[in-house]
Amino acid sequence: MLSAPLVIAVSFAYLLLLFAVAYWGDWRAAQGRSVISSPWVYALSMAVYCTAWTYFGSVGRAANSGVWFLPIYLGPMLAMILAWMVVRKMIRVAKTYRITSIADFIASRYGKSPLLAGLVTMITVVGIVPYIALQLKAIASGYAVLTSPLGSPAVQSAQWWNDSTLYVALMLAGFTMVFGARHLDSTERHEGMVAAIAFESVVKLVAFLAVGLFVSFGLFASPAALFDQAYAVAELRRLLQFGQDQPFAYPQWFGLTLLAMLSVIFLPRQFQVMVVENVDEQHLRRAVWVFPLYLLLINLFVLPIAIGGLLHFGPGRMDPETFILSLPLSQGHGALALGAFVGGLSAATGMVIVEAIAVSTMVCNDLVMPILLRMKRFGARASGDLTGLLLGIRRLAILGILLLGYLYFHLAGEAYALVSIGLISFAAVAQFAPAMLGGLYWKGGTRRGALAGLLLGFGFWVYTLMLPSLAKSGWLDSDFLQFGPFGLHWFKPEAFLGLSGLDNLTHSLFWSLLANIGAYVGVSLWRAPSAAETSQALLFVDVFNRTAHARPVFWQGTAQVSALLPLTGRFLGVDVAQRLFVGYAARLGVASIDQIPGDARLVHFVETQLAGAIGSASARIMVAAVVEEEALDLDDVMRILDEASQLRAYSHALEDKSRSLERATAELREANEKLKSLDRMKDDFMSSVTHELRTPLTSIRALSELMRDDDHMDTAQRQQFLGIIVTEAERLSRLVNQVLDMAKIEAGHAEWHDTDVDLREVADQAAGTMKESYRERGVALVLNLPAQVHAVRADADRLTQVVLNLLSNALKYAPREGGRVVLRLHEDPDRLTVEVEDNGPGIPLEQQAVAFEKFRQVAGDDHYRAGGTGLGLPISRQIVEHFGGSMWLRSTPGQGACFGFSLPRHTPTADDGSYNDEHQRSTQT
Repeated sequence: MLSAPLVIAVSFAYLLLLFAVAYWGDWRAAQGRSVISSPWVYALSMAVYCTAWTYFGSVGRAANSGVWFLPIYLGPMLAMILAWMVVRKMIRVAKTYRITSIADFIASRYGKSPLLAGLVTMITVVGIVPYIALQLKAIASGYAVLTSPLGSPAVQSAQWWNDSTLYVALMLAGFTMVFGARHLDSTERHEGMVAAIAFESVVKLVAFLAVGLFVSFGLFASPAALFDQAYAVAELRRLLQFGQDQPFAYPQWFGLTLLAMLSVIFLPRQFQVMVVENVDEQHLRRAVWVFPLYLLLINLFVLPIAIGGLLHFGPGRMDPETFILSLPLSQGHGALALGAFVGGLSAATGMVIVEAIAVSTMVCNDLVMPILLRMKRFGARASGDLTGLLLGIRRLAILGILLLGYLYFHLAGEAYALVSIGLISFAAVAQFAPAMLGGLYWKGGTRRGALAGLLLGFGFWVYTLMLPSLAKSGWLDSDFLQFGPFGLHWFKPEAFLGLSGLDNLTHSLFWSLLANIGAYVGVSLWRAPSAAETSQALLFVDVFNRTAHARPVFWQGTAQVSALLPLTGRFLGVDVAQRLFVGYAARLGVASIDQIPGDARLVHFVETQLAGAIGSASARIMVAAVVEEEALDLDDVMRILDEASQLRAYSHALEDKSRSLERATAELREANEKLKSLDRMKDDFMSSVTHELRTPLTSIRALSELMRDDDHMDTAQRQQFLGIIVTEAERLSRLVNQVLDMAKIEAGHAEWHDTDVDLREVADQAAGTMKESYRERGVALVLNLPAQVHAVRADADRLTQVVLNLLSNALKYAPREGGRVVLRLHEDPDRLTVEVEDNGPGIPLEQQAVAFEKFRQVAGDDHYRAGGTGLGLPISRQIVEHFGGSMWLRSTPGQGACFGFSLPRHTPTADDGSYNDEHQRSTQT
C-alpha cells in the first residue's frame, strides 16, 4: 500500500513531464526542426492504440479467457499489411484537401455534406464515450489498488462531488486543452502532442516489460517454470488452449480480429495520428513493421502476468485487471508498482488526449459551427475574428466529452470489464468502414447510400450492443433482452431474427455491418450520384493520378479577392490570411494580391484553407455565401474533367519533351566531350610521334655531320657512329611501321588472316626468336607450356607479334643480375591464357591505369632501357580484342609485373579441319 499523496504527486509530475515534452516539440517545430519528421516518432505515435485496455484489460481477459486477448492485436498487425495501399491513400487525400477529421473525410467525399458530417460526429461521440469511461475506470481502479490494503474492496463515494474519478476526468480535460486547444492551425497538426504521445508509448512499454520480467523471472524462476505450474492446475491449463475443452469459436475469433483491423484505422485517435499528423507518407514504410513489433513486445508478458497472478493469489481472490499492480505490491516492490501505474496512466492519458482532440474538432466543425454560421451574428457576411470562438468551442467540447465519459462510467462502468467496454466502442467506429473504404475505391457511392448505411448500422449497434450494456447495468429493464421488445422473440437484441450461437459482440457486428453495407450499396445503386458527389468521387478515387497542376476544380462562377480575403481572416486570423494570399499570388506569378484572378482555383484554394479550421462542409457553406456560384450538372463535371485530362496530357507531353531535350542535350554534351577528347588525343599523338621521330633523326643527323666534317676520324670511331646510325634507322623504321599498323587497326583497314592457331607453337616460336637476346642480357627465360592445347581462331603472325612484344618488354625491365622471365600458357574450359611475368621493379599503381596508352613508357627512368616506342602494348591489346580476347596487367611495385591476355577457345566442326588427326584423336580419348 502506498500513500495517496505520493501517488498523486508522482502522477502530476509525470503529466507535467508530458507537457514539457509537448512544449519542447512545439518549440522545435517553431525553429524549423520538427521532431515528428522522424519515421520512428510517427510509428511510436501509432502506439496510442495501446490504451489502459492493453495495460489492465488484456491481462484481465487473459486471466478469464486465456489466448482470446490476442485477436485485438492480431487485427492491427494484419491491417498494417494493407496500410501502404489504404492508409497512404487516406493520407494523400487528407493532405491534398486539408481534411482534419474522419467526419470531415466522409462528408467531403460525398459532396461535402453537412448532414453526413454531423451524423458521423454523433456516432463518434456516442461510440467513443464508453472508451473514455474505460480509461477513467482504469485510472480509478489502479489508484484504489495502490492506496488501499491489498485485497480490500474499493470504497465508492456516496456523493459524486467526493468521487476522485470525477476529478481525474477534469484533470485530463485540462491537460487535453493545454495539449491540443492552445492555438488554431489550418492544418490541425499538433507537433508537441505527437512528440508527447511517442514519449508515453516508450514509457508504457518499458513499464509493462519491467513488470513482465519481474513476474517471469522474479516471482517465478522462469517463464517455463510458470507455465509448468499452470499446466499442473486443471483450471489454468485450459487457459493455455485455444479451444479450452470446447469447439473452437471461429466466428468469434474472426469477428474480434476483423473488429480490431477496422478499429486501428477508423478510431478517431488513430485517424488523427496516422493521417492528420503525418508529415511524410513515406514514414508508413517503417511504421508498417515497427508498429506490429511494438504490439508484439507489449503483449509478450500478458499471459505470464495473468497466469502468474492466478497462481500467486488464486482464482477469484483478486481482480485480474489489477494484477500488474497487485503482484509487485504483494512482494513489497512499491516502486515497481508505482512505475506500472505511471505506465497505465500514460496509456490512458495518451488515448484521452488524442481522442478528445480529434472528437472536439469534429464537434466544433461539424455540429456547432454549422448551426452558428446560419446565424446573422456569425454568418459569412458578418465581421470579426472568430478564432477565439473556435478555440472556446473546442475546449468546451473536450470538457463535455470527458464528463460524458465519467457519466457512462457511473452508469455502466462497474458492471462491465474493461475489455467489454472497449469492444463496444470498437463496434461503433467499425460502422465508418463501408462509407470510408467504399468512398476511396468506388466512384458509385453516394451521399444517400452513406447516410442510409450509417443510420442502419449505428441503429443496429445501439439496439444489439449499447442498450443491452445499459440493461445489464441495471439502468434499463432487462426483460427485452430475454423476451424481445413487446414480447417479440424474433427481435431479441442478442438473438435478432433467431440468430443464436454467437457471443453478443459478434452478433452485433454481424447485423450492424450487414445492414450498413447492404444499405450503402443498395441505395447508391438505386439513385445516381449528383454532380457534386461525382466530382468529389473522382478527386478521391483517382487522387494518385492527379498532380497539383492538372487537378480539376469542379466549380464555376465569379469570385472576388476582396470578399474571400476577409472571410479567410475571420477564421484563420488576419495575419495568417494575408500570408496565405501573398504566397498564392507569388505562385501565380502576379505582383500583388489585388491581381489574383477570381477564378475557380482561387475559390478552391480558400475553401481548402478554411477546411483545415472549420471542416470541409462548413467551409463550403461559407465560401458559397460570398461568391456568385453557378450550379454544376453532370455535363459540367464531365467538361471540367475533360479539360483537366487534356491539361494533364499536355503536361505529360511537355514533361516527355523536356526529358527528351535533356537526354539530347546530355548526348550532345557527351559527344562534344568525346570530340574534345579525340582532339586532345590527336594533338597528343602528333606531339608524341613528332618527338619519337625527331629523336632518332636528330641522332642520325648529328653523327652524319660529325663524320662529314671530320675526314680524319678514326676508323673505330666511324664504325661506332655508323652502328648507331643503323640502330636509329632501324628504330625509325620500326616506329613508322608501328604507327602505320596502329592507324590501320584503328581505321579497320588492317589485314587479318584467320586460321586455327596453336598458341603453344606461337609461344614456343616467339621464345625461340628472343632466346639469343635473353642470353646476351643474362636474363633467364623460363617456359611453362602444356604439351597440347585446343586451338584458337586468330592470325598466327599477329599473335606472334603480341607475344614477342610482351617478351621484349619483360626483357627491358628485367634486372641485369638475376633477371628472370616466365612465359606461361594454360587452358580453361572456354579460354586460353598467356602470361609473361618478370621479376623487375614492377609498375607503380598510379601508372598501371595508363600502361596501355600510346607512347607511354612506365616503370621510371631508373629501369627503362632504350629501344621502345610506346606503341607495342596498345597495338597488342587492339590485336587481342579484335579476336574476342582481353589483355591485362597485374603488378605489385618492387615485385615485378605480369602482362597477360586470353582468347576464346575454338571448337571445330566435324569437317572444319582445325586440328591435325593426332590432336583430334587426343581429344577423343
